[in-house]
Formats: sequence, structure tokens, C-alpha cells
Amino acid sequence: MRAFNAELSKLFSLPGIWLAFLIGAFAPAVITALDSIVQKEEIIAGVSTRLSEVGYIGLALGVQGVIILGVLAVSSEYLTESSESGGGAQITTSLTAVASRLHFLLAKAGAVTVISILLCIVAIMTTVSTTYLILGEYTPAFEWSRLIGAVCYWTFTALLALGITLLTKNGIIPLAVLMINSSVVSFSVLLYKVTKLALYLPDRAGLEMFMFTSDTPFTGSLFDRFHNPFTGGLIMFTWVVVIFIIAAIVFHRRDVAA
Repeated sequence: MRAFNAELSKLFSLPGIWLAFLIGAFAPAVITALDSIVQKEEIIAGVSTRLSEVGYIGLALGVQGVIILGVLAVSSEYLTESSESGGGAQITTSLTAVASRLHFLLAKAGAVTVISILLCIVAIMTTVSTTYLILGEYTPAFEWSRLIGAVCYWTFTALLALGITLLTKNGIIPLAVLMINSSVVSFSVLLYKVTKLALYLPDRAGLEMFMFTSDTPFTGSLFDRFHNPFTGGLIMFTWVVVIFIIAAIVFHRRDVAA
């Protein structure tokens, strides 16, 4: 618990963490506001087809906040300090204070998990409030099961970012790749043109926990439901576990000074 509290303290001391909080808390609401305005116009015109997805799209695209959180949690450990501070890295001090590398990783993952859950809850509150404010009586019902799925999706995404950054030791590559994948061009979309195995990638499978709610059978489109919410969540969780185990093994054998 002392290591866990220390990791929380370190995360809240990072300047970049407040950008993660800002994006995570308000980006979903902004996206939802824009989508709700469009949906209200379509409802009035009688052509709305995505009303049940309002709000959830914002939560899917607004996950960048926890990506930044997961990346910063690890990359900050390897930043070189100023010459006045000895020119070393935080990781040396962290491993001196916490003798077990496994305990260190579990404490860091625990801190990222707790903050991700709290941040997603805040995002849900701002998103739901925005939807009610704009759509009023047309606001669709928000299902608790789907909201819990969104929380799991955010948490697993943050842990994936943590594990990948632990392998690279540098935050630039995982941050760029994950941010682009979750907002601009999804690798699932690109790979689906080659193989249906893309439906088992963590981002696509994880979205099944709260998106793609159509009960129609899979017809060959990437945006049709393929897994049920539990299976999608289990696939994404398996990716998290596998990547974390690989990262833990690499981290355990790595020379910190290298």
C-alpha cells in the first residue's frame, strides 16, 4: 500500500497528468455535444438512426485521456533529470525505495487503474449531462451495463498503454500509435480488409462492451456486432494480461541503467 500511495503521489505531481484529466473529463462531452446537435436535427427531420449510440461514441473517442495517463505513468520514470539533480532517472530511485520490481509494477498498475476508473466516471457524468442538456426529451436511456463496459474499456486501454510503454521505455511511440489508433485510423479497420482476425484486436473487441448494440447477426461489416459484451471484454482483458506479463518479464531482466 505504501508503494501504491507513492505511485498515486508521483502521478499527481506530473504536469502532463492534468492534460490527461482535462481531455478525459471533457473531450467525451464535447464530442457528445456535437453529435447530439446533429442527432436533434435528424430527429426533427425524422431520419435519425443512431440515437441509441449518442454519448457512447463520445466515450469511445474520448479515451485519449487515459492513454496519456498510462504512458506518463511509465515514461516519466525514464526521463533524465537536470544536471543539478544528478542527471539520473526516477526509475533508479523508485526501485531503490521498492525492493520488489513486481510490487513496483503492481502498485503502478493499481494507481493507473484507480485513476482511470474515476476519470471515466467523471466523463460519464459530463457526457450524460451534455446529452440531457441538448436532447432534452429525446435523450435515450443510458444502460448501466453499457456504462460499466465503458469504464472497463477505459481501464483496459490505460493498462495497455502502461504495458506497451514499459516495453519501449519511451512514451513517444506508444502515445502516437495509441492516440492515432483510437481517434484517426484504427488498425482494426485497416487489418479487417485483410483478415477477420482484426475483430479480435483489443480495441475492436473492447468496444463490444458498450458499442455495436444491434442484435442482427454479423453480416460482414466491421461495425456490426461480432462478440457479445462479455466475450469482447474477456478478449481485451486477455490482451492486457498477456502484454503485462511480457512487460513484467522484460522489466525484471532489464538493466535499469541501460
